Amino acid sequence: MITRRDFLQVTAATAALLGSGVSIARAASSQAITQDDLLKFDSVGQVTLLNFTDIHAQLVPLYFREPSVNLGVGEVHGLPPHLTGEAFLKNFGLMAGTPDAYAFSSVDYSQLANEYGRIGGLAHMATLIKAIRAQREPNTLLIDCGDTWQGSYTSLANQGEDMVDAMNALGVDVMVPHWEFTYGADRVQELIGKLNFPFLAGNVLDNEWQEKVFDSTAHFERGGVKIAVIGQAFPYTPVANPRYMIPDWSFGIRDEMVQESVNKARAEGAELVVLASHNGFDVDRKLASRVNGIDVILTGHTHDAIPGVIEVNNTLLVATGSHGKFLGRLDLDVQNGKVKNYNYKLMPIFSDVIAPDPEIQAVVDGIRAPHQKIIGEKLGKTESLLYRRGNFNGTFDDLICNAIMEERETQIALSPGFRWGATLIPGQDITVDDVYTQTSITYPNTYRSEMTGETLKLILEDVADNLFNPDPYYQQGGDMVRVGGMGYRIDIHKTIGSRISEMTLLSTGETIDPSKKYVVGGWASVNEGTEGPPVYDLVSDYIRKKKVVNVQPNTSIKVVGA
Repeated sequence: MITRRDFLQVTAATAALLGSGVSIARAASSQAITQDDLLKFDSVGQVTLLNFTDIHAQLVPLYFREPSVNLGVGEVHGLPPHLTGEAFLKNFGLMAGTPDAYAFSSVDYSQLANEYGRIGGLAHMATLIKAIRAQREPNTLLIDCGDTWQGSYTSLANQGEDMVDAMNALGVDVMVPHWEFTYGADRVQELIGKLNFPFLAGNVLDNEWQEKVFDSTAHFERGGVKIAVIGQAFPYTPVANPRYMIPDWSFGIRDEMVQESVNKARAEGAELVVLASHNGFDVDRKLASRVNGIDVILTGHTHDAIPGVIEVNNTLLVATGSHGKFLGRLDLDVQNGKVKNYNYKLMPIFSDVIAPDPEIQAVVDGIRAPHQKIIGEKLGKTESLLYRRGNFNGTFDDLICNAIMEERETQIALSPGFRWGATLIPGQDITVDDVYTQTSITYPNTYRSEMTGETLKLILEDVADNLFNPDPYYQQGGDMVRVGGMGYRIDIHKTIGSRISEMTLLSTGETIDPSKKYVVGGWASVNEGTEGPPVYDLVSDYIRKKKVVNVQPNTSIKVVGA
């Protein structure tokens, strides 16, 4: 058995080889992990940036499997975050079977989930935040990079106010938005009025006057360093989500406006410029190559958990995962308006070994208690791993598609390529709470309509271009639309219109006829007035009837060029 002294010697030697910024795997999977291990860090400089993103209203510990498929095209092919599984572990020097492997990859996920337990939880995150603040009180800035108000039963029931209360209690210093806008313009403005901190979205303009709707920049001083935080909302919100909810606002990447904000911040004395962004990692990687003067980009939207810093054009890119699984800590030594040194750690929030903060736990309990009878209902049990995250169908997506086809009597089902939603491990009960982590949106109606084969191909081609266009600035959505009842072939390196082929109706084995009509069900339509039962009710009813579900990975999609 390896001793703690031996372990420390091994990790110290590995750290020397790998350098700063890489999370070091444990020398043996049996090595116990502690709260002190997670907090261990060599402080640097005057400023500590704490960051999380894409929490999607998850207040309690959960399981969340990182993707096994995350394909990159063009210049980013094979670069982080487009590495998964064994390739990811090798790239970042992580050992299989360790806590880091469990937190950051999909390798041996079910086995490691049973070993290391749930992860995340706002009260557990708060414990780490408060410990770091106690150490670095005058130096710390806590930044939320968006997708915070949406993703749970309670956030839907309270129209986002539960998360506003939670973030106020946590002591967030600044945030940026995306799914926040799906509560509608009026509700967004109402909730902003309840925040104790700035809501930044400098790339959102009023359609009539082309003026900024929200502040673009907030100024802070930490450790004697003047800091400007510039905020960027998801640039394609009216494309990925219903425009009718925010009819008077326009969005975009607008890197020229970002450059103006950077220049203005520098002119006003900022020594450190941070972009809090919900652009997505590849968009921010390109933006960093085009905009000068940004020291740090804290990037969100694509849910990437990268245990190191990516440097582009003298800019440090940091990606801190999703669902409250991680807390990022970036320490910066700033001298004469330049970052001279830094240290970074992305801390997995192993909830089994972190004592929940009593104050935030009370807030979480107060939010969930009035709804506990509903969200705690056990609908059934799963015999298989249910997950969503990945470029193509996840098993929970397939469960939703199966529910739509059976409950709405359709030949084909379409489910959006959302990245949010808790993972369930084999043997776990499925609760109403779990279903809402996958489906809680403000436009949930499950439609039933006829579509021609040509229309189905156009839908697949359009979404595929959003995901696999080699220019990140044209990637407008999430992952690939999930499909039930139909198989297809996709060549990710071809151009729009020619990526999708061999479309097959699985019930009969026949080739999809472009001119023939098929009965299709789906949900999350961005079109106003969509009719049908809410998807969360439909899926809950389906699981109640089945009692036990077993969904194996989808093999009907053939991917070329991976």
